[in-house]
Amino acid sequence: MVRGIAVGVDGSDEALAAVDWAAREASLRGLPLRIVHAWLWQPLDVPIVQDKDAQAASAEAVLRDAATRVAEEYPDLALSTEVVEDTPVTALVSEAERHAMLVLGSRGHGALLGFLLGSYGQQVIAAATRPVVSVRAREGAAPPESGEVVVGQQGTAEESDAVLRFAFEAAAARGATLRAVRAWSLPPLYAYSPGSLALVDEAGGLESFEKQALAHVLAPWRSRFPDVPVIEHVEIGSGGQVLLSAASRAGLLVVGRRVRRAPVGARIGSVAHAALHHAACPVAVVPHA
Repeated sequence: MVRGIAVGVDGSDEALAAVDWAAREASLRGLPLRIVHAWLWQPLDVPIVQDKDAQAASAEAVLRDAATRVAEEYPDLALSTEVVEDTPVTALVSEAERHAMLVLGSRGHGALLGFLLGSYGQQVIAAATRPVVSVRAREGAAPPESGEVVVGQQGTAEESDAVLRFAFEAAAARGATLRAVRAWSLPPLYAYSPGSLALVDEAGGLESFEKQALAHVLAPWRSRFPDVPVIEHVEIGSGGQVLLSAASRAGLLVVGRRVRRAPVGARIGSVAHAALHHAACPVAVVPHA
């Protein structure tokens, strides 16, 4: 089964920006696009006039406008739409599980917009087990698809597998350069041991050790995608700061999110949180083990 791309809409400018990005991504990858609007009739226990039919018609209009926008720009793209009768988080997480990626709209430097306001957006990203891309509307700026694909790499090759796969595929589809970023910091004193010091000495120091680690993780992906130019970027500093600096002119930023349950529910991680709130370009959050 071919997994397509799903995009959630709510009638906002930010959602339309997400639709534009998702449609172009689907066209580049040769995938079908599905546009969904989550709407659930929930009568309010207050003395105001509530018209179910009018709200349903409004939901259909949101989809119709988005579909028309896509059809005019990409007439050959396989396109489907649906009003999903469920709560936003549940509906969108379900869509994410059935597609190659889910695309959502966001605004400015802060909370996600519309039906994804605040915790809704975070809940979707934290619960999804497939990539979720956050796209914000941009005014007077270069198209969001321009520029490098920047990916944050950390941990082992196994931990990076899903994140690097997504990043290399995105770069290949665009014909773009991939910048792989690995941030590092000085370990605390208690982390030093004869064994770890020996490894660092063999590598020629901490920075050289980190460069070798990045090169080792990237090697198999370079072989699979020989036409993708790769820049290896190793820098001392916090993961979020280094990644945001490297992605200041990127067309897409790809970050990982470890799939695990915290005592108070799922989390997206500090690096993904920083990227979602402060990166100017679209941000893809890719879950991994």
